[in-house]
Amino acid sequence: MPSLKMEEYLKSTYFMDCDSLLVKDRAKELVRSTDHELERAKRVFYFVRDEIRYNPYLFSSDAEDFIASKILKQGEGYCVQKAVLLSALARAVGIPSRLGFATIRNHLAPEKLVKLMGTDIFVCHGYSELFLGGKWIKATPTFDLKMCQRIGVPSVEFDGRRDTILPKYNKKGELYIEYIQYHGSYDDLPLKRIVDFDQIAAHR
Repeated sequence: MPSLKMEEYLKSTYFMDCDSLLVKDRAKELVRSTDHELERAKRVFYFVRDEIRYNPYLFSSDAEDFIASKILKQGEGYCVQKAVLLSALARAVGIPSRLGFATIRNHLAPEKLVKLMGTDIFVCHGYSELFLGGKWIKATPTFDLKMCQRIGVPSVEFDGRRDTILPKYNKKGELYIEYIQYHGSYDDLPLKRIVDFDQIAAHR
């Protein structure tokens, strides 16, 4: 039985609505043939990574746009939205989860996105953390496999035992993602903190 502390990371919230019918049904479908925790974690990770298309232009200040069931229904999202969905699905299959944030620089960010933002620095890059094997594991489902293959960068592979973060270099050896600062972990989405960052405002 989960400890009281761990129960905080299993409960349904406004954003991580793991008790919604849509999230519960998809979670059940994903883990139908396994009761192994690590396999459940892998299945929900790869579903979010590849079946929820990465779209960096979906930043919003509207709370409804960060609800897991809505993200699942629309089938696309940017890093924070995909992390929210992964965390919700993990909770739905009994895996404690939380959200983590970091400031990163994408040295190969699309020119259109850099012009829109005015920078190649992403102040609130979001990822999930899953509690597996007695420890918290970073799980970053941001970039779908098709996108990675298209732009020539390594895909993030998740084994449930080691932290998975975005790759430092692309397949040509060029500098790709630079982690600048970590901003901690949260049991629910700190939307106001994300929206308040001036550098993110250009996403709207």
